Amino acid sequence: MPSYTAPTKDMQFVLHDLLKISQSDIPGYQDLDADFTSAVLEEAGKITSEVVAPLNMVGDTEGCVLENGVVRTPTGFQEAFDQVRDGGWTGLDMPEEYGGQGLPYVMGTAMGEMFSSANQAFTMYQGLTHGAASAILTHGTDAQKTTYLPKMVSCEWTGTMNLTEPHCGTDLGLMRTKAVPQDDGSYKISGQKIFISAGEHEMASNIIHLVLAKIPGGPDGIKGVSLFIVPKFIVTEDGTPGARNGVTCGKIEEKMGIHGNSTCVMNYDEATGYLLGEEHKGMRAMFTMMNEARIGVGMQGLAQAEVAYQNALDYAKDRLQGRDVTGVKNPDGPADPLIVHPDIRRSLMDQKSFIEGARAFMLWGAQMIDRSHRMGDKDADGLISLLTPVVKGFLTDEGYQATVQAQQVYGGHGYIEETGMSQFTRDARIAMIYEGANGVQALDLVGRKLAQDGGKHVMAFFDLVKNFIKDNGDNEALKNGFLEPLKQASKDLQAAGMFFMQNGMKNPNAALSGSYDFMHLFGHVCLGLMWAQMAKAAQEALDAGTSDTAFYETKLATGRYYMARRLPATGMHLARINSGADPVMALSADQF
Repeated sequence: MPSYTAPTKDMQFVLHDLLKISQSDIPGYQDLDADFTSAVLEEAGKITSEVVAPLNMVGDTEGCVLENGVVRTPTGFQEAFDQVRDGGWTGLDMPEEYGGQGLPYVMGTAMGEMFSSANQAFTMYQGLTHGAASAILTHGTDAQKTTYLPKMVSCEWTGTMNLTEPHCGTDLGLMRTKAVPQDDGSYKISGQKIFISAGEHEMASNIIHLVLAKIPGGPDGIKGVSLFIVPKFIVTEDGTPGARNGVTCGKIEEKMGIHGNSTCVMNYDEATGYLLGEEHKGMRAMFTMMNEARIGVGMQGLAQAEVAYQNALDYAKDRLQGRDVTGVKNPDGPADPLIVHPDIRRSLMDQKSFIEGARAFMLWGAQMIDRSHRMGDKDADGLISLLTPVVKGFLTDEGYQATVQAQQVYGGHGYIEETGMSQFTRDARIAMIYEGANGVQALDLVGRKLAQDGGKHVMAFFDLVKNFIKDNGDNEALKNGFLEPLKQASKDLQAAGMFFMQNGMKNPNAALSGSYDFMHLFGHVCLGLMWAQMAKAAQEALDAGTSDTAFYETKLATGRYYMARRLPATGMHLARINSGADPVMALSADQF
């Protein structure tokens, strides 16, 4: 059975050596000293490795079962969910007034990575609830917050988001679910939603569905969509679940992965719903959930890469296979361990350098969210809005590829289910699809986010890179291995943006044909920036005489690998972008 150990030491490095969170001016960060964050992360590490991770293969093999309208989750899920709930982990970064612990989002992000690595399917029950609660917190009335949030924050009640219908996914303007107004101010919701994660289960006493629907007579298309709170059980005046609402699970989807999560077809038959936010402004409210979910899904890509890497590394050190071409390394054994071979090391370094760079990128982004929410910083909000499709698209694409590489380290054993490596790959695959398929993320990045606020935020990103390079130009330790590759990668990104400006208006396909490459180009530059900053932090620790020289020297060597072997991909992506639309659009539909 595969294992998982929370990477708390690396998280501490990012939080304190790189981001220096306890020195930040963000409200609440002053309390996040190294001892405090270590205590939180170590406790989260224990429950994820000892309680949640052992159920990962159980969830994969058993899956969920629908019996007489009730979904039974895999063996052990209920008990583990109770422990997670009792420990207060579900409300770590939610407001204290609703029963949360009020910690910054950056801590919730670090904790979320651990839970997703340990058991992605299990963690989705609380993850979707967090997103639904955030939408109610932002857009709900005082009465709605009082009614739903305390029990959702504690996960006594869980939550969902209902967007997709059988005939429409990304194009939500085509939805048919309707909401008919009633005299008492409620609505009758009728329609069918599919792919609803955690849509029905027995682990909570109520499930609060957030459902997109159209009010008859409203505007056509997406402008006529509204968002509704539709509880599984109508909440009574004393705040307890009452009569069963008109919402049922029609079936559980049979999926490639995340079998432990009940992905349901949900049928709404004149179910009672309550408007969340304004009429016909449902997408505005839903995007509170979707943006949080997209960042969370990016984290899932990182999380599956981490746990797959950990197991591949252990296997590479233990598995004896062949001899080192430069000389025997295990003379007392029949062969040397896999890790002596350069191609295995290449694969492991690809994984390690991506994971550590992605973790820094995720926590840096989480810090921007805290700056936006806790300080009203519009520049931080604009920058994380720009980067959200990069976080979601790039980290899930690369995270999936990392799980494939980890599986490959095992050779034939990686293809055998009992090793668990197949599950990591299958579970990671969904992250490239849900919360907006990655091609849609790329279109959003190029078609909307680059031009947002007159291009202000992408220019701010370029300035971040330029200023870091300029401010550290005399740092000999960074100059060749980090600053020069970062400078070239940033030039590639700017050149791609210039190509879109010069060609996109007269031929939109020229920009859209290169959007996917641009998303990856941007992602590599982000990780290059993270690695350059981490290298500076590591070198400063070494210069200060740290006792843990091995950790910081390893950090520098891993960063040099990324800059030398991964970052040059920006040149390839730029060449593809510069080829324009003609190679992509050359065939007519009937020529395919």
